[in-house]
Amino acid sequence: MNEIIKNIEAAQMKETVPEFRVGDTVRVHNKIKEGNRERIQIFEGTVIKRQNGGARETFTVRKTSNGIGVEKTWPLHSPFVENIEVVRRGKVRRAKLFYLRDRVGKAAKVKERMR
Repeated sequence: MNEIIKNIEAAQMKETVPEFRVGDTVRVHNKIKEGNRERIQIFEGTVIKRQNGGARETFTVRKTSNGIGVEKTWPLHSPFVENIEVVRRGKVRRAKLFYLRDRVGKAAKVKERMR
């Protein structure tokens, strides 16, 4: 990759990124602009995928809201992602948890990882 692009991407990356993996339940504090006001909205769910790396890395979080599955994808180093806090660690054996889309209720749960 070109050195100029590497320098630009390095400047856009966050200094501290919390340690989380696929299967973890996280709370994403997302900045939302409404007119001239800014507020923080929290989205809590299971991380079903992380992809790429560097400044372009993204992660997808899934939750069920009123019986309907909702997925949101954020860039990890986005200025709109204020904070990511890990609620619980998940024990999974694969990198992408797309099979959770077909499951409902208790079957859609991920076991907790004990340390």
